[in-house]
This record gives sequence, C-alpha cells and structure tokens, in this order.
Amino acid sequence: MSEQLERLQKVIAKSGVTSRRKAEVLITEGKVTVNGKTVTELGTKVKPSDIIEVEGIPLENPEKVYILFHKPTGVITSVSDDKGRKVVTDFFPGLQLRIFPVGRLDYDTSGLLLLTNDGDFANQMTHPKYKMQKKYVAKLKGFLLREQVKELERGIKLEDGMTAPAKVKVKSQDREKNTTLVEITIYEGRNRQVRRMFAHFGHEVVKLSRIEYGPLTLKGLNAGDARELSPHEVKTLRNLALNKS
Repeated sequence: MSEQLERLQKVIAKSGVTSRRKAEVLITEGKVTVNGKTVTELGTKVKPSDIIEVEGIPLENPEKVYILFHKPTGVITSVSDDKGRKVVTDFFPGLQLRIFPVGRLDYDTSGLLLLTNDGDFANQMTHPKYKMQKKYVAKLKGFLLREQVKELERGIKLEDGMTAPAKVKVKSQDREKNTTLVEITIYEGRNRQVRRMFAHFGHEVVKLSRIEYGPLTLKGLNAGDARELSPHEVKTLRNLALNKS
C-alpha cells in the first residue's frame, strides 16, 4: 500500500512546531529539509516515512494537548507580543509542549478560548466551512431594537461581506444607564466580528465575553483558569465540525 502524501507545511503544523502560515515562511526561506535536501516549494508533498528537519531540528510527533482556557480581558491572544504585553501562553509556564490559541479573542474581550498543538484540530475549529457555534454575552450602549435583532438574525452587510445569520436574545435593558445586555450566537470568526455587527447599528460594545464554544462552556472556571478537554469532548467537537462541512 502506498504511503499517503501531505503538504509539507501541513505536516510541520501538525507536529506542533509552528503554525501553518509560519511553516510556509520557513519553507520559502530555505529553513526546511526533507531527507537532507532543502525544500523551498510550498506545493511539496511528503510521506510519513520522510525525514523532515526545521532549522536543523527533526520533527517529532508530540502528545496532543487540548485546553479550554477562560481568557481574562487585557491579555493578547497570541504566543508572543513585541510590546511585552501579557499573552495567553503566559498562563501555562510549566507546559513543555508548544501550544497556540485556536482562533482569537480581542485584547478587551474575555471568555472561552481553546489552545492546542494540533494543527488539524485548530483548522476544523476555525475554518468557516465547519460553522462552529460560538455564543457571546455583550453589554451595549443604547437599546437594541426589535428590527435590529431581526436584521442580525437574517445577516447584515459589513465591509468584508454579509454575515451568516446569527441567533440573538436580548437579556435585559437598563433605561437609567441606557444599556442593553444581549446574547449573540455566530458561526463565523471574523476579526472583531461581534463588535462590528453591533457597531453597524451605532451600538458600542462596552463589555464582551464568549461563554460557549460548540458544546463547551466556562462552568467551574474563573478568569485565568484552564482545564484539559476530555477525549470525548475533543471527539464531539471534531464530529460537529465534520457533520457541518
């Protein structure tokens, strides 16, 4: 039986060494070898038996890690920051494996964030075609009107295109403070999408937290806390993604 071929950058990302995008940069810079030969073509495909080295270090297949993290506000969703600000991986100083965040939460947004060293899993959780459900609680300035709710549920036009239909539930409105508390569920992951959706109607989001990711919740976790996903939870997330693709 012939060995299955995979793109080189995908294999590097799956190994947990770096992201697929960074792997592509390393390949084009001539820092990756396959069976002792430098490879610079991004279309290169490799076999499981091929010996791959990144910057002189052979790839390994580390144990896969899947973490649910309650991200606090004031933390960057990244593995490093050139301005020296706190990043999400700073909360895991004892973990020897390289992990990276799955998708993003803004600096001033709190809530449920996944971290892993499994590139395939991360892609399934974030690629638009998998339509992973994400629920947020937002506190808005002003009152969200019934017609605005209906528009959000149909989809609205932002500068980067139409949004997919959302689920929206107004929890409460404070007439004295002129604020609305609302739950919104989306199936995409565009940059600052929830904030931009409400800004479309002139509502500033003054507080935002992601409270659910697929079937996962923040139950039992305070801001800054984390736990590993169970094998059953990982399998459930994968199945959800595959059933929607």
